[in-house]
Amino acid sequence: MADKQFGKKGWTPERIKSLKGKTFLITGATSGTGFEATKILLSKGAKVVMLNRNPKKSTNVIDILKKELGSNIDLSFIKIDLGDLSSVRTAANEVLKTVNRIDALMCNGAIAQVPKQKLTVDGFESQLGVNHYGHFLLQSITFPLIEKSEGRIVVVGSEGYKMGIKTIKFDDMNWDKDYTGNNAYSQSKLAQIMSVYELQKRLKKTNKSKVKVYACHPGSSRTSLISTSGNLFMRFSFFLMAHSPLTQSAEKGSYPELMCATEKNLDEKGFYGPTGRSYWVGPVGECKLEKHALDEKVAQKLWSVSEKATGAKWNL
Repeated sequence: MADKQFGKKGWTPERIKSLKGKTFLITGATSGTGFEATKILLSKGAKVVMLNRNPKKSTNVIDILKKELGSNIDLSFIKIDLGDLSSVRTAANEVLKTVNRIDALMCNGAIAQVPKQKLTVDGFESQLGVNHYGHFLLQSITFPLIEKSEGRIVVVGSEGYKMGIKTIKFDDMNWDKDYTGNNAYSQSKLAQIMSVYELQKRLKKTNKSKVKVYACHPGSSRTSLISTSGNLFMRFSFFLMAHSPLTQSAEKGSYPELMCATEKNLDEKGFYGPTGRSYWVGPVGECKLEKHALDEKVAQKLWSVSEKATGAKWNL
């Protein structure tokens, strides 16, 4: 399916002009789509600050990319554990101290298909805690600098938002009853996507913010996401899929978030990703967003629940 805006090949990084003088923050950048997005941004002259959990892996990534792209690239990292709100606060405040602008905060890090219910140190179901709450708090603390920079927030969702119960389980957000890795993952990704459109709405009401907020998904990309946290069946299924035409490279999986971080005049209402079969692979463009992801009542309630859970203060 050719995209109306970008033609048959869809959006590709060839469209990115020089990013000299621009600063990008990206979570989960040591592997997969986050690593590939980092590499492409650096190749266009951007400054990139990776927000990663593992310092050793981060140092390795810096060495690898300096060898590949030259020692003068502007790449650094700040340690963050998205599953620990105190770590998120520390990292976000470190960001505010060390960078003078944020052209895009790319919320890319995630865990998926955790087979048995696990809770974060703050007592949240792990996928909701890492994927949604951690990023929600990070966005709120860095927001004033994003605003000052007239920057963007890019949230990497997943087509998984269509699975599961297709709403937020407010009466049991930790899935203490009937936990499955799939349902909890689906809810965490739905929460992330819903919060994008809710934030857009709140920013429009202020009538003065120039911050743009985007939701996208990587399609079915060959990354370590499932093999890192999924159960044995999911890992085996994905291993088989990874050797079929139903998956694409991690590099291609990074295109939607790169587009949302850099493309001028991109419509915020869109949900962006591969537009081919089942939205798994294919040219990058706008995908159909299911109605349940735009339920305003649920989104409003989710926002206040998220503020309360994380202590996030948006001052909008």
